[in-house]
Amino acid sequence: MQTCNNGAKRTPYPSLDDNDYTLYEAYNELHGLAQELETPFDAPAVLVVGHQTDGKSALIEALMGFQFNHVGGGTKTRRPITLHMKYDLNCEEPLCRLDDSDTNPPTVAQEKSLQEIQAYIEAENMRLEREPCQFWDKEIIIRVAYKYCPNLTIIDTPGLTAPTPGRKNRALQGQARSVESLIRAKMQHQEFIILCLEDTSDWSNATTRRVVMQIDPELSRTVVVSTKLDTKIPQFARSSDVEVFLRPPACTLDGCMLGDSPFFTSVPSGRVGSGHDSIYESNDAFKQAISLRELEDIATLEDKLGRPLSKEERSRIGVSSLRLYLEDLLQKRYMDSVPSIIPLLEKEHRSTSKKVNDLKLELSNLDELKLKEKGRVFHDSFLTKLSLLLKGTVVAPPDKFGETLQDERVNGGAFNGTDGLQFPYKLIPNAGMRLYGGAQYHRAMAEFRFVVGATKCPPISREEIVNACGVEDIHDGTNYSRTACVIAVAKARDTFEPFLHQLGTRLLHILKRLLPISIYLLQKDGEYFSGHEVFVRRVASSFNTFAETTERTCHEKCMEDLVSTTRYVTWSLHNKNRAGLRQFLDSFSGSEQSVSNETSFGPVVNDKSDVKSRADVKLSHLASGIENGTSTQSTETRLVDLLDTTLWNRKLAPSSERIVYALVHQIFHGIREYFLASAELKYNCFLLMPVVDKLPLLLREDLEYAFENDLDSVFDITHLRHSLGQRKRDLEVELKRVQKLKEKFRQIHEQLSSVSAQSVFPSTEKDLNPKK
Repeated sequence: MQTCNNGAKRTPYPSLDDNDYTLYEAYNELHGLAQELETPFDAPAVLVVGHQTDGKSALIEALMGFQFNHVGGGTKTRRPITLHMKYDLNCEEPLCRLDDSDTNPPTVAQEKSLQEIQAYIEAENMRLEREPCQFWDKEIIIRVAYKYCPNLTIIDTPGLTAPTPGRKNRALQGQARSVESLIRAKMQHQEFIILCLEDTSDWSNATTRRVVMQIDPELSRTVVVSTKLDTKIPQFARSSDVEVFLRPPACTLDGCMLGDSPFFTSVPSGRVGSGHDSIYESNDAFKQAISLRELEDIATLEDKLGRPLSKEERSRIGVSSLRLYLEDLLQKRYMDSVPSIIPLLEKEHRSTSKKVNDLKLELSNLDELKLKEKGRVFHDSFLTKLSLLLKGTVVAPPDKFGETLQDERVNGGAFNGTDGLQFPYKLIPNAGMRLYGGAQYHRAMAEFRFVVGATKCPPISREEIVNACGVEDIHDGTNYSRTACVIAVAKARDTFEPFLHQLGTRLLHILKRLLPISIYLLQKDGEYFSGHEVFVRRVASSFNTFAETTERTCHEKCMEDLVSTTRYVTWSLHNKNRAGLRQFLDSFSGSEQSVSNETSFGPVVNDKSDVKSRADVKLSHLASGIENGTSTQSTETRLVDLLDTTLWNRKLAPSSERIVYALVHQIFHGIREYFLASAELKYNCFLLMPVVDKLPLLLREDLEYAFENDLDSVFDITHLRHSLGQRKRDLEVELKRVQKLKEKFRQIHEQLSSVSAQSVFPSTEKDLNPKK
């Protein structure tokens, strides 16, 4: 029999082989493989979770039987530390190996002294403290073989914090969220046993449990530990308080927790070393202090209670009791998980074997002629997918590649008028749908028509009219038709030119989005040129350059039209018919009273047929009077008034304003209609269609030129052969590791099936005497 430090008797577990730790080593290798290769399996382990200064690192050191970490106030752990502890009767001193895949090859674990490991952890903490993200979920893996440590895999995590609210503590609040996010991600692994540390004397105060129960609500895989017991016992004045603390009521702690009730531990303060601030000369002295502290805690509790502790109560007090419980629990998890691990390793072995075979085939095909042919096939497949997206398809998931109109405006730019406002997106057809390809192109063009078609002529001020009048080169009279043309073309140019830039940017964004969607379709159909990223980037660069150049050329053509339309007013073009001129003459037919009562710049809206008939009557009457020489005095007076108002007098009368306003709106409307039709037609003809009929030829010419003149820059054959060879070697190493683990677990499974055993580990207690 073996004797525990608290006096309890424990029978050594029978094992498959007294000197064989195959199962434990296999799980250690499995955990390392899962960390390095991000494989889908995890080995059972103990995950330690607690707040800062709860004593996480100190408790782990007490479980191990030696000190290795930097403990104390503040954040001392910024990366999780995985400790694979292995009982080894032959190791009188801890034999430690540091396995950090960021600095060492993943298959080599370097032997380190305890001082070197502590220095490495402190250096990592200092490095991360200087970085924007001060914590990292990548684990530091330390393998320990020691005569006095248990067979456990423990993961130490950064301490949780609860910073003070307020704006000045935003940095600390951000760090607290990062730590909690990291720990929550670790707790998601169902294989992990959660060791929840609570530094409290009141179980209703759930500090760490609040976080743990978000992932494990029933605490069904959580062991709760009350740390720093030696500081709490003096706080209890009555024995009833101690009874409640040792046996918390079911309403306070969930009865489904592992072990049914909490554990209670104390770890003596002080560090091992030879310095003046060290208290323990050796790890043996540290272990003796832990045992004495445990005995003192039991004695103090019995004194407070006025009775001896029961066997069950003693089994919950002290580091040794917690260590035995965790070891037994982990051993059971190991054996229960063996049957489920084997299929996962089989699947990983098949997947890795396929990757190795694919790489071998790819290496054998690194021939110039074969690469050229593959490049041409990829070129044709890429163009096929591109054409399919423009014509319309549903093979690409809209939730991943589609954009709503709001997304499109954010990523590709919005159509903003001179007032800076956007057209309400809900009025555009299919605005809420996630579109891509031809459907998205069509929606963008429809929005352009809506926005530009609804654009009205900007307001005209009196100052603008007077400034536009100027002085003629042969007389100082005014020409309000010229004034109207000057104002109309200036406002049209300022209004429509931004729309042209916005349309080009939006359509270019839509075309460029075709590239990643096409790559996705190629990968989905198994037509992607995998392993040849340089070539794929060359194709992508050629496509983007073509799209940008084509859009720029199309934009220049549209600008030529806009410049010509806003440089010289052609009445037949800008007014479509003679209705504009008739409306111009009709502005004088109203009485002087009606003109003087005008309060706005806007023309009176009349029925077009009425405008036409009245204008025709006026022209006919005026022409008839001149031919017959019988014009009346009133007609002459009106003509003189007309000339005086519109030619000789620079005093801007309401009627003159109305004339200019009517003509400006008529010309602006004509420019808008022509601009809208011209821009849509040109972008369809000179941007969309070249993707269909010019891109294939230009892309093929670019590739053929590269094939003939600089093939290595397209495929980078030398680098490619080296990188593929390295990947093949790495995969072969991984394959051997998986194969080795698979055989280990298969043998263990066969042994477990043939031998009825409760555990595979020998006792690890210090006072184990094989001769007894």
